[in-house]
Amino acid sequence: MKAFNKIFSVVAIAVILLFVVVNIILAADRTNGSRQYRVEISRLVHEIETNGSADISECVYVTNIERYGEKFYITDSDYVIREINGELYRFDYNTNGYSDKTQLTGIVNAVLGVMAILIITVLLYIKFAILMPFERLSGIPYELSKGNLAAPIKETKSRFFGKFLWGINILRENIEQQKQRELEMQKEKKTLLLSLSHDIKTPLSAIKLYSAALSKNLYSDAEKQHKIAENINEKAEEIEGYVSQIITASREDFFSFEVNMGEFYLSELVEKIAGYYKEKLALIKTDFIIGKYKNCLLSGDLSRSVEVMQNIMENALKYGDGRRVELIFPEDDECVQIAIMNGGCTLEKDDLTHIFESFWRGANAGNIGGNGLGLYICRQLMRKMNGEIFAKIDNDIITVTTVFARA
Repeated sequence: MKAFNKIFSVVAIAVILLFVVVNIILAADRTNGSRQYRVEISRLVHEIETNGSADISECVYVTNIERYGEKFYITDSDYVIREINGELYRFDYNTNGYSDKTQLTGIVNAVLGVMAILIITVLLYIKFAILMPFERLSGIPYELSKGNLAAPIKETKSRFFGKFLWGINILRENIEQQKQRELEMQKEKKTLLLSLSHDIKTPLSAIKLYSAALSKNLYSDAEKQHKIAENINEKAEEIEGYVSQIITASREDFFSFEVNMGEFYLSELVEKIAGYYKEKLALIKTDFIIGKYKNCLLSGDLSRSVEVMQNIMENALKYGDGRRVELIFPEDDECVQIAIMNGGCTLEKDDLTHIFESFWRGANAGNIGGNGLGLYICRQLMRKMNGEIFAKIDNDIITVTTVFARA
């Protein structure tokens, strides 16, 4: 806003200076024009002194020369009297040129005034319609990052910031929902751990008692010792069951996979993927080949489908050889298959059964960044959309195929 105020001041000063300069130029020209008739009269006086007469056919201001006589002082125009060679001469002249320049000055000033008003109006409109609302909104992303913006942002009818405010509100709601889900997950996790830890204590205490009895030879009878061994085994299995529950709970869905089922065309999905990755792959000199396909209507969530394809593409770029990535469309009468194929795969075929598990990373990951969730998320989203995903390896080529249901 301070920068705008400086610009506004500079523009205002420039307009004022323009007014002053133009008026000075016009005033000088007008002054010169008002003196031109005197120049003409001086020239004519010189001609009469020299030749005894003068020609006024080329004069702009002087209209008549009258020698002293009866009607010497009778005239409707302005005039100047000069004595030449002992006689009086009247020089009639008009000031139409002067009037025209005065009128021109008024027109120029009016035009400059209108231009100044338009410029100031545009600048004020920019200030009040764009800059001031934007200044009020500039702190919103920072507040969102700190989690302080709990109240909805008041929407406006501004065509400049309407969608921006709507998007900020959606982002705020998503952040609030995510925070709420995280709190619920932490609560469930803590409750589960407390419950299981309490349940484990009972069989663990029994095992400790049985092992203490055996170590002190409290039961010399072989049959009783066998019974105690069975009890220890039973309690160990009970503990194993609780441990299995912990493992199962740790592998349960920890993301909220919300899917808005609808319909979209295959071409829409392909265009979104191609629009992003063509340029990106061209920069790293990787060939991006899109096979032929028949456009059709798919069932699912377009935005989630784009997310699935992007995750697969990112995996292809991270773990492939960087030479080429192909987007192909295997024919299927009952559904629509979209496959992403790339070379340079060093993953073992036995590991294919694990690539869609959460937090699983193959031996080929090495120092490549990641957390083993990309393909897991893809599988969960595809199943939410009544689809499926699978992968196969042929030599060093891996093909990850997504299966969409037709609408």
